[in-house]
Formats: sequence, C-alpha cells, structure tokens
Amino acid sequence: MKDFEGLVAVVTGGASGIGAATAALLARRGAVVFAVDREPGSSDLGEGVHHLAADVTDEDALGAAVDTAASTGGSLDVLVNNAGVGAVGTVEENDLDEWRRVLAVNVLGIVSGTRAALPHLRRSRAAAVVNTCSVAATVGLPRRALYSASKGAVLSLTLAMAADHLADGVRVCCVNPGTADTPWVQRLLDQAAEPVQERSALEARQPAGRLVTADEVAHAIAYLASPQAGATTGTALTVDGGLTGLRLPPARATNGPGGDLRDG
Repeated sequence: MKDFEGLVAVVTGGASGIGAATAALLARRGAVVFAVDREPGSSDLGEGVHHLAADVTDEDALGAAVDTAASTGGSLDVLVNNAGVGAVGTVEENDLDEWRRVLAVNVLGIVSGTRAALPHLRRSRAAAVVNTCSVAATVGLPRRALYSASKGAVLSLTLAMAADHLADGVRVCCVNPGTADTPWVQRLLDQAAEPVQERSALEARQPAGRLVTADEVAHAIAYLASPQAGATTGTALTVDGGLTGLRLPPARATNGPGGDLRDG
C-alpha cells in the first residue's frame, strides 16, 4: 500500500516501541516521516524516516521540531501524538510531583504538539491527528490511578479536538492499546520481584492470552491516519486482545492467537 504517498507525518515518541513501529510503517506506505523523541538514538527505521530531537514537555522545542518537519517536508499532513510515560501506584502512592510529570507528558505533550501542528494541518487536504491512548482510559486496572487518569484525559481530549477541528478539515482519533510488548513494559517487568510470573499475569489478563505487539498498534494508527479513512473522526480504536469487550470463562480453550488460555 502507498496510501501515504506524498504526505508528511510527525510521530512523537518515535524512537522506540509503538512510535518506532508507526514511523517505519508510515514510511513504508509512502510518507516522509519525522520521528521526534527526547533521545532519537541511532536506530534505523528505514528509508523515509528522519529523526528530530525534542522533549514533548518543552513547548518551544517541540514546536520547533514540528516546524522543521513541515518546512523540510514541504507540508504536514499527519500528527501522531504517541509520546507517553507510565506510572504504577494507587492515588496515594504517586506523589504530586509524579502526577505533574506524567500529566505533562501524556496530556500536555499532546496539547503542545497539536497546537504546533494545527497551522500546518489546516493547509493539508488529508489532515489527521492520532493520539495514543490506552484501555486504561475505560477499564479500571489496579495500581494505575495516575496513568489511567492521564489516558482518560487523552480520550476526552481526542473527542473534543475532533469536534473543534472538523470544520478545519482535520480528523482526530485515538488508538487504545491493551498491554503492549514494548520496551517500557519490559522495564516494568524487570523491576518486578518475579518478572516471569508478572509477564504471565499480564498475558493472561488479555483474553487473547498474549501481549499486543507494537506493529499491531501501528497498523491501527495507520488506518486512522490514512486518507482512506476520510469519514472516520472522533473514533477510539481498541487493540487489546479482547480485554475491553470480551468476558471468556477462565478455563476456556481457544484456537486463536493466544493458544490455550489455560496455559497462559
């Protein structure tokens, strides 16, 4: 597919995980992609992907990166607000400094990125914004109070932005992954007392019996961003192995991608 041919995209948090998978996929489908990250690194995401350094909590730096992408690429058509950080704890366990840090990245980072991109997006004939949200926005998960609050804000923000900018010709959607097999999740597992058992618990929590892959989330983002989805806006696309919508008996076997859930 070359549905992004001639389009320019910015992906924040583009150096690893879901962001890197998304940047590489959009480039393979024809886009000129600018992967923006606090530490761009040296990873080769393939032809058509350029790295820019910026922290999404630094409004000026992020705005400069977006402007650079638009001027270098000749336009800006797609913004993927993917940069995010996690937090583990109850409402008591994370102090207010941690609340401010996570909200600054997960919520205000989207605000700053979108504010910088909108003047360029309004000039595009295929403008789209896709925010990386989470099933934590709609499902109560233990010890995820701060993270869930931030992603609940992302979901609401996505819907409000979709309403605000429909008249500008800018579509706004979000993707809600379940637990994804990314470097951030692996870092959490590494910190657990029993990493193998903790990973098994995360896999078993999703009815498919496995973690979501970064590539699977990237394909969902690409669908929402594609000009072929021109009638899709204000949509939250869930990619969670059935976590949100399915309630299967714990001992039920399946021939799907998760194999036998009794072994998960």
